[in-house]
Amino acid sequence: MLMKIFAVGMNYLEHNKELHGALYKPEEPVIFTKADSALLKDHKPFFIPDHLGRIDYETELVVRISRLGKTISERFAPRYYDAVTVGIDFTARELQKKLRAEGKPWELCKGFDGSAAIGDWVPLEKFRDVQAIHFHLDINGKTVQEGCTSDMLYRVDELIAYISQFFTLKTGDILFTGTPAGVGQVNIDDKLEGYLEDRKVLEFSCK
Repeated sequence: MLMKIFAVGMNYLEHNKELHGALYKPEEPVIFTKADSALLKDHKPFFIPDHLGRIDYETELVVRISRLGKTISERFAPRYYDAVTVGIDFTARELQKKLRAEGKPWELCKGFDGSAAIGDWVPLEKFRDVQAIHFHLDINGKTVQEGCTSDMLYRVDELIAYISQFFTLKTGDILFTGTPAGVGQVNIDDKLEGYLEDRKVLEFSCK
């Protein structure tokens, strides 16, 4: 099935400080896409591409689009997604710095094969509020990154409304909603486990 993978950059203040050395909110959401070959699911291993330099994990809440829509108003956005999971937006960090310095797009450093890892979907009704979900990533049994969706600069409904001004959203499309602070490098033989609250939804190894 053809699906689109949308992602949001710089959607948590503390991560922006980590990336740029300053706390700031972009004037509009920073949206990029990943190729469909970036999708990594069903607990399959992530093969670290050795020609891209340092690869970082970025742990994110991922939202599943559940119906067709375009130019969706923010107040109706909740009707357009039905499930969430934890995802990893793998990033070739040195390449990203180079591309950013040259004013070039991010697809090469964020859209490579396997760079969009997602866990098992959890129906939205299991959560009281999509903007109050705690999530975290463990590597080799140790928590390395944690966040809460209440800290997003642009909320899920705002993101869906914004993206739908440019793209028709279709059932099965997915949205990575941005990473909090605490990103770091992955290495061969690392075991990654992602949690929504205390529910493990993501588990795979790096090769």
